[in-house]
Amino acid sequence: MSRDTVQTPNHVSETPVIAIVGPTASGKSTLGIEVALQLNGEIINCDSVQVYRDIHVATAKVPVEERKGVPHHLIDFVPPSINYTAVEWAREAAKTIDEIEARGRIPLLVGGTGFYLRALRRPFFVSPQTDESLRLRLNRVREQHGAEYLHRVLRRLDPRAAAQLYPRDWPRVQRAIEVCLQTGRSIVDQKHDRPEAHDSARRLRILALNPPREELYARINERTEAHFNAGLVDEVRGLLERCVPANSNALGAHGYRRVVEYLEGKRSLESAVEQTKLDVRHYAKRQLTWFRNEAGVEWFAGFGEKKTVLDSVLEAITSGPRSK
Repeated sequence: MSRDTVQTPNHVSETPVIAIVGPTASGKSTLGIEVALQLNGEIINCDSVQVYRDIHVATAKVPVEERKGVPHHLIDFVPPSINYTAVEWAREAAKTIDEIEARGRIPLLVGGTGFYLRALRRPFFVSPQTDESLRLRLNRVREQHGAEYLHRVLRRLDPRAAAQLYPRDWPRVQRAIEVCLQTGRSIVDQKHDRPEAHDSARRLRILALNPPREELYARINERTEAHFNAGLVDEVRGLLERCVPANSNALGAHGYRRVVEYLEGKRSLESAVEQTKLDVRHYAKRQLTWFRNEAGVEWFAGFGEKKTVLDSVLEAITSGPRSK
């Protein structure tokens, strides 16, 4: 049976779909596996870096031998040269949810990429397929002139879109330029052409981890040093030698982009390590802010490895939704 023809049984129509989210290094993966074991569940990766294959050291992917037999989906399957999008992930996640539920099991979305979850809950408009030659030209313009220059280009082409985007938010600025040039219409107008959300969106329960901030930052610092000691530089060097673009989404991930800068002679190794620590701490803070701004999120204090947190999460799932 193809992925597009999976039939969802009627009895799952009100079964919740669980999402376990939170900041990086908070223990989401460990918690997700333990919850899946208790609920007869399968995990769908919801991390925008873990989708890429061939990058491992700084991704926190759980090794297969440590997954305790729990099936994992949408992980390690996209070539690092491809810029995989939230729209593509949401489409694949919806199909995978149908497949898991057709097997009579519970889908668990596990990861910290809030933008992916938003794409599933409130689908984005159907944008034109990426024109790789146009993207390459825009990449070159950005590399030569900087992100702010791209924003000035967008301001000339589509002033309304430019007014809604930060000048240094180059991925969205660049996509707005692409859409305008490919369709002749503003991306602002097209955002109203949203498809309906998958049925699972209304059944989604988002359970978020909120560990102590200082402990989280200490864990991030330690994990960053462990990544560099485990061969992160060699991994990035190998990817560049295999012609993975330095400006790809995969190598733009935290940890990887600073190593690219080190290999390009733009910073010292020590600077790459320290800047990565700072980047990841800031990212964790942004993740917490993102999920606090999402509707219906249920919060759990502590790290995902703690049994008390597991017990609290399982109790919440079995007793039904609770208020913030």
